[in-house]
Amino acid sequence: MAEIYVMSNVTIDENTVSGPQVVDSAVGFALCTGLLALCYAAYLSKLILAAPSGSAKMKEIAAAIQEGSKAFLVREYTWLAGFVGVVSVIMLLAISMTTAIMFLLGAVISGLTGYLGMAMAVRGNVRTATAAIQGLDPALRVAFNTGAVMGMMVVGFGLSGLALFFMLLKAISGDSEKGMEEALVHLAGFGFGASTIALFARVGGGIYTKAADVGADLVGKVARGLAHVCLPSESES
Repeated sequence: MAEIYVMSNVTIDENTVSGPQVVDSAVGFALCTGLLALCYAAYLSKLILAAPSGSAKMKEIAAAIQEGSKAFLVREYTWLAGFVGVVSVIMLLAISMTTAIMFLLGAVISGLTGYLGMAMAVRGNVRTATAAIQGLDPALRVAFNTGAVMGMMVVGFGLSGLALFFMLLKAISGDSEKGMEEALVHLAGFGFGASTIALFARVGGGIYTKAADVGADLVGKVARGLAHVCLPSESES
């Protein structure tokens, strides 16, 4: 967006496209690209959900994993909602209401992306395991498509959100140089909100994943009657 702002002050040629026209073209291209990424993510999701989900036992285990991941996200987002609310009030008092609203919108869109990505990931897991019965290549395809859904949604929501809100803010502030600069200042709140949720989700998700790995290891050993052997480093700690 900063590059778009710089381009807005440049006239390519006296007889060709002017700065504001370049801005509109660049924002329109970003919006189309973001929407295309979301459409591709929806297409991949449809392919994944159409794949076999395995036996009844596999579906039972997958349902338990989905329930646990949903409970984790609800708990995490509950705490993050309070944090986002406090930061929004601070931004409202210290900067402006528009920036605070952009911060809230960025946080909401980032949280929605994480929720949809988690929902697709836990559903893709059991389908990957089912496809692995047929061979490595089918399993890899399902796993790759599942990961691609999250990647496409991050790009799609990010680009679409930036483009749409920039167009909205530019329409409110005006097409002048000062108006575009003001729009970019407010738009920084959108990026800050999205990045904040992504940061906490990364840290919290890593902790959750590690806890799930340890729990799965212990459950497997209890089910098989295996003793847990401590390494020297674990004994010392």
